[in-house]
Amino acid sequence: MGSSYLREAHITVKGFSLNKLTFTFVLLGLVILLFIFVPLFKMIVSSDASILWETILDEEVRDAIWLSIYSSLIATTAGLAFGVPLAYILARFDFPGKKIVEGFIDVPIVVPHTAAGIALLFVFGKQFFLGKAFGVFGIEFVGAVPGIVIAMLFVSVPFLVDSAKDGFKGVDPRLEKVARTLGASPVKTFISISLPLAWRSILSGSTLMWARGISEFGAVMILAYHPMIAPVLVWERFESYGLDYSRPVAVLLILVSLFIFIVSRAIAHRGKS
Repeated sequence: MGSSYLREAHITVKGFSLNKLTFTFVLLGLVILLFIFVPLFKMIVSSDASILWETILDEEVRDAIWLSIYSSLIATTAGLAFGVPLAYILARFDFPGKKIVEGFIDVPIVVPHTAAGIALLFVFGKQFFLGKAFGVFGIEFVGAVPGIVIAMLFVSVPFLVDSAKDGFKGVDPRLEKVARTLGASPVKTFISISLPLAWRSILSGSTLMWARGISEFGAVMILAYHPMIAPVLVWERFESYGLDYSRPVAVLLILVSLFIFIVSRAIAHRGKS
């Protein structure tokens, strides 16, 4: 009876034996994959090549995409400078309120991003304390590139901190202790041991943070509608001219994002070999 049950419970697909539960999970997972793939594929293949080329030649589109890319890179750089040390502290030390801090880091993920933009406006607006303080040095956030950067930083930095924290947790603390007993300073230990061993997780988190920053819309639109980043330009053209004018910009943005994302993943994968 046992062998009969095993024969009934497995399905062979191209030489691979899958039990019914696994086969069901494969089918359910395939639904999600198709749900992600089909809309993107349909939009890309249905775009007219000549219109797409005209869109590439459109200076406003190029400027918007480039603004999205380098603003998110600046935000990611700031995330690396401030988020990686925080991730290390969370991975290595226990202290009162640690769980609260870890939960608080993820708050920007669940807060509606238009609400996040308004919250940032109440801190970095021209009439509020940080806005006034930076204004003394000629730095403005409302309707300016610094506003785009801080909006992207706010909504995307949890991805970097969480990934970096997992990377540092994967580093054996005994390696750091050995380095310290051999005379290495805490800084040298971090740079020569912790950072190199956790770099793949940090790179993965940086890639996610960068990609999330490029796709940000709500917080940027509230804080700095102009100059327009690519997602805001897509919305503006959709509202003003309809689907036919917004789709080429969306396709171009998706292609650029996919290209850089694939390159980043390839670099991380090469590091594993």
